[in-house]
Amino acid sequence: MTVSTGKAISPDSGVHWAEPGAWQVDEGIHRIPLPLPMDGLKAVNVYAVETPSGLTLMDGGWAVPEARDALELGLKQIGAAVGDITDVLVTHVHRDHYTLASVLAGEVGAKIALGAPEKATLDIVASGEHGSTQRLLRTAGAQRLLADWGAILPPAPDPTHWRTPDVWLEGDMRVEVGERAIDAIHTPGHTQGHYVYADQAAGLLFAGDHVLPTITPSVGFEPAAVASPLSDFLASLTKMRSLPDLRLLPAHGPIAPSVHARVDELLEHHEHRLALSLDAITGGPRTAYEVAGDLPWTRHEHRFDTLDVFNGTLAALETLAHLDVLVSRGLAVRKSPTPGQGDEGDTFTAI
Repeated sequence: MTVSTGKAISPDSGVHWAEPGAWQVDEGIHRIPLPLPMDGLKAVNVYAVETPSGLTLMDGGWAVPEARDALELGLKQIGAAVGDITDVLVTHVHRDHYTLASVLAGEVGAKIALGAPEKATLDIVASGEHGSTQRLLRTAGAQRLLADWGAILPPAPDPTHWRTPDVWLEGDMRVEVGERAIDAIHTPGHTQGHYVYADQAAGLLFAGDHVLPTITPSVGFEPAAVASPLSDFLASLTKMRSLPDLRLLPAHGPIAPSVHARVDELLEHHEHRLALSLDAITGGPRTAYEVAGDLPWTRHEHRFDTLDVFNGTLAALETLAHLDVLVSRGLAVRKSPTPGQGDEGDTFTAI
C-alpha cells in the first residue's frame, strides 16, 4: 500500500490517468477509467478490446451508478454500447473489478472468466460471511481495530454483484479474444486467484492489481485464509520478470512502458520493508500490530496511528505477511499465545 513517486499523467491521454473517457492504448484497445467513490484510489481502468463479434472487457469495474455512467460514456466515444460486450476477463474478485462485470453478465449475457482459486473468496463474500479478516487481526495483535472493523463491514451482499463466473481459469492457459491469442497467467499474491492477461503479439500486459505503476498492491487482505500471501506475491513478480518485457496496462494508474522495470522496483520495495520489519523485532518479541506502528506508510510516510480503519487493517495484515516471510527465511521465530492465557496476538522475534 506504499505509494511511489510515479507520475499520474498517462501517455495515452496526456491528462491525469483517472480522467473520464476512452483512451486508445493500441489498435482496437481503449482504456476506460471508472470512478471508485469509496476507495482512496481514484479509478479502476477497464480495457475494451474490439473483436469481430463485439467487445471483450479486461476487468469490469465496481457496480455503482457513477462507474456505470462512465462505462457507457466511454463506450459511446468509441461507437459502442453495453450491449456490445460479449466477454469480461476479470483479473481478480475484488469488488472494484468484479461486481459490474457480474451485473453486465445478468443484463446482456456477457460471459465472465475468473481464476479458479478465487472461488473460496467469492463463496464467502456472496454468502455475507466475514471470512478470515477478523481472525487475522487478532493474530496480528490488532484488537484495537476489531470493533471499528466490524462497524465498517458492508451490508448484506447483492447477489447480482457476485454471480458465479461462466469460466474458471486454472493454471496458465491460452484464451482467444477475437483474433488475439491472450495468455492468462496465474499470479497469486494480491489475491490467490489473481490473473494477468498477456497479449504477446501486441506487446501488452493487462496487469490488474499485480503490477501497478505508482502504488504497491496490498497482500494478505482477502476473506479466504492464505498461508503466505507475500511469498506468493514475490514468486509471482519473479515469474513476470522471467517472461518477455511488455508494456504495462494496469488496473490503477497510468500505462507504463516496461513491466520489468516496475517489477524490479516492487521487489526492491518489499526487500526494504522486510529489512525494516526485521529491525523492528531485533530487540525482542513484538506483534505485527506493534511492528506496523514503527513503519512509515505511503510515500508521504504517514504514521500508522493516523491511518483510517480500512488502511490500518491493510497495514497490519501486510506487516503480518512480511513477518511470516522472515520466519520462512529463518530470520525470525513466531510464538502464538498459550490457549486460555490471553488474546494478545502472535509475537515475532529476530534470530
